Amino acid sequence: MEDNFDAMLRTVLTDAEATPVPKPTRRDVSLPDLAGKVDAVIGMRRVGKSWLLASRMRQLLDAGIPRSRILHVEFEDDRLAELRTENLHRIEEAFYALHPESHGKECWYFFDEIQNAPGWERFVRRLLGNRNLHIAITGSSAKLLSTEIATSLRGRALTTEVLPFSFREALRHRDIEAPTRWPVPQGTRAKLRHEFDRYLTVGGFPEVQDDDEHRQRILQGYLDATILRDIVERHALTNAPLLRAIVRRLLRSAGSKTSVNALAQDLKSLGMVFGRASVYELLEHIQDAYLVFLLPLHAQSERRRQVNPRKVYAIDHGLVRACGGRRSEDFGHHLENLVYLELRRRGEVAGYHLTASGREVDFVSGPLGEPHLIQACANLGDASTRERELGALAEAMDELDCDRGTVVTIDEASTVEHEGREMEIVPAWQWLLT
Repeated sequence: MEDNFDAMLRTVLTDAEATPVPKPTRRDVSLPDLAGKVDAVIGMRRVGKSWLLASRMRQLLDAGIPRSRILHVEFEDDRLAELRTENLHRIEEAFYALHPESHGKECWYFFDEIQNAPGWERFVRRLLGNRNLHIAITGSSAKLLSTEIATSLRGRALTTEVLPFSFREALRHRDIEAPTRWPVPQGTRAKLRHEFDRYLTVGGFPEVQDDDEHRQRILQGYLDATILRDIVERHALTNAPLLRAIVRRLLRSAGSKTSVNALAQDLKSLGMVFGRASVYELLEHIQDAYLVFLLPLHAQSERRRQVNPRKVYAIDHGLVRACGGRRSEDFGHHLENLVYLELRRRGEVAGYHLTASGREVDFVSGPLGEPHLIQACANLGDASTRERELGALAEAMDELDCDRGTVVTIDEASTVEHEGREMEIVPAWQWLLT
């Protein structure tokens, strides 16, 4: 008689194969798919990691690869809850029992949310011994698929970070292709500005792009699931109220500086009792779950980076709006948050800068030795705001011997000279697409 567990595995795999592979919105990030390497896709839940795997599967099918040579396992399937380290190998056995003709041929394995499978590291490492296999895995923890992969797979993995839709991807989802030539006609400009206003409100999570009615509840559900499943359950935490209070505080602070001391003082004012070590630990878990990022001061001295406050940025400005973070009309901080995320997508954000006189520049980006300074400011119409933003930029350009300075705004476009330095003012919708 066939083992019940094996029968269940075959059912899971058969169900997956019977589900049509969708044609999701094309992302601007792709899997390297190099021989002998595991593609490790990391990011917060619901940002589109599974979409990226589906895109790769669709490419394979369109190229003529039969579905019988593609194994796809979703480890959040409740039927796989009984999986243990010692029986992970039976997934592969069930696959070849269904498709004996694929044994020994080039195959592609896609494992979604693999952190739910205990002992997955050894299982994947063993699979890497088969040169006919291409393996891609996803997980909802930065530490899971960076620290653990680095130690377990010993340099045999390539990590791809997935964030919510960029503005370009959000346009593509709405069947609008970004311009390829600039400047654009006035009609195109008006359309892009309108779409940017929508993006500034909606954010980039794929599922909520077309659901204005339920967006807030869906995003709040994402936050709850991340807190409970990716932090509380994963790390067996007992102080969930403290964790939720820290998350709320961080989301309210998106675009502002914070420190452990400041955070602890705020929490103690709420009557909470805890040790500093608990705050440090929870901050690590929150970052590992990709809810927030903490940007350090840009400095050569490690001590300066450590002792100065860090700037808080959320995984998505739409999530901040939906979950009681910054006020919806706080366009400046929402704009700064999405500029940070775009720089992170480009792999170019190094830190923020404090000038000798104490003025702040939001971002130092670009390759080492060729810094590009960027301010994010919704509106430069007020004279004092304009002086503050441009003056900080000019001073920092002098200090860092930098020739590139940009102010990203909601709608202003010009090239100006301030304190002997030339800088570009560019609308966000254009900066995001160029």
